[in-house]
Amino acid sequence: MALGQPSRLRRPENITRSIPRMLAAQRPSISFEFFPPKDDASEAVLWEAIRRLERVRPDFVSVTYGAGGTTQDRTVRVTERIARETTLTPLAHLTCVNASVAQLRQVVGQYAAAGVRSILALRGDPPGNVRGPWVAHPEGLDHAEDLVRLVRGLGDFTVGVAAFPDVHPESPNLEHDVEVLVRKHAAGASFAVTQMVFDADSYLRLRDAVAARCDLPITPGLMPVTNFKQIARMSELMGTPLPPAVVSRLEAVADDPQAIREVGVQVATELAERMLAEGAPGLHFITMNRSTATLEVYGNLDLPVASVESAG
Repeated sequence: MALGQPSRLRRPENITRSIPRMLAAQRPSISFEFFPPKDDASEAVLWEAIRRLERVRPDFVSVTYGAGGTTQDRTVRVTERIARETTLTPLAHLTCVNASVAQLRQVVGQYAAAGVRSILALRGDPPGNVRGPWVAHPEGLDHAEDLVRLVRGLGDFTVGVAAFPDVHPESPNLEHDVEVLVRKHAAGASFAVTQMVFDADSYLRLRDAVAARCDLPITPGLMPVTNFKQIARMSELMGTPLPPAVVSRLEAVADDPQAIREVGVQVATELAERMLAEGAPGLHFITMNRSTATLEVYGNLDLPVASVESAG
């Protein structure tokens, strides 16, 4: 039996829902992203956030790898637990970092055993220095499109990929990024999720350029800023520039943590409203394992509650 082949037993509804189908629905798709906890205390914070966000019935949730591909074991464990203990549909992260093809197959097998059928296939950042040169594992894969092919060949999996509205740090230009996404789609990817977006025009340019070449829905990543130093550091690591208009609004209240948070929620709400008005298929909230700011933005948008639907 292939790794992702359905068994004869009826699987829980949360792990049979189709992410592409939810992205194609008339109502915007809402999803949340978490990162794996480092210790028991942070795991308790994570699960409190998961349970609070579960109440708004997001279409799916994902758990990232740590920088440079670290925390793989925790990522897999938390994703498995989400599949088994919640009503949420998990999107499992998988990267090529420090992994042979045999190891990648093993991780996919772990996800399959937990019933997880949706995987976000990423090349990943170089370990140790996320802006350093990429070196593939000698028995591994060099590109995300190769990982997409591997996962699709292992069974009944839906595969998503990453997109970079502000151009991937290693890419020469937007046209190259578009070509990469087209190749990922040809390899079997059926949707994409972006890095965090702070410039709606950048997202729309990428979306429209890809749409002219292939049918790959691209959901923008959205992160409400609650800590200016943290977001500046993340922006540097990810190669995602903060637009001057956003920086000036945050710097104007730099000495007031509560005001920074309020401005961050305002900025995220404005971006969400603009991108949804322009036809974005949904929003992927980068939660930083906290729920309050995300729920505030979600509440500001007055979105319809998700209906329960399965892949059939």
